[in-house]
Parts: sequence; C-alpha cells; structure tokens
Amino acid sequence: NELELKSERPPHNSLSDREYHLLLLIASGKRAKEISEELHLSAKTISTYKSRILLKMNMKSSAELINYAIKNRLVE
Repeated sequence: NELELKSERPPHNSLSDREYHLLLLIASGKRAKEISEELHLSAKTISTYKSRILLKMNMKSSAELINYAIKNRLVE
C-alpha cells in the first residue's frame, strides 16, 4: 500500500528541489547568511525553508541534518 512505500523512502526524498539544495548547503557547513547571499533570498526565507526541512525530515537541529547528510552520503 502507498503508506508503506512512503515510509521506505529516505526522508530527504520528501523535500522539494529547493529544500534539498538548501539541505546540501546547510550540510556543507554554510550559515544562513551565506546561503541567503548565494541564493539572493532573505535570511528570513532561508530560515523558513530550514524550518520546513526540519519538519519534513522530523529533525530538530542543523546538527541532525548535517549528521543525516553525511551518513547518507549526500555530502562529502
């Protein structure tokens, strides 16, 4: 059934392309200010995206995101 298939997918597969890109930038150690400058978005927008990523992936901090990205070989 669809629910079972969904639970087998890695959490990062639920992210939009923009959210996934942001996850990679966060996981590579960039700060919100650097990301906002790089993507020409406000720091508030970056913060909103980050909150959505944490919510979708059921995590509480950037450290958890970074750990996840390294374990799943999303970043080097």
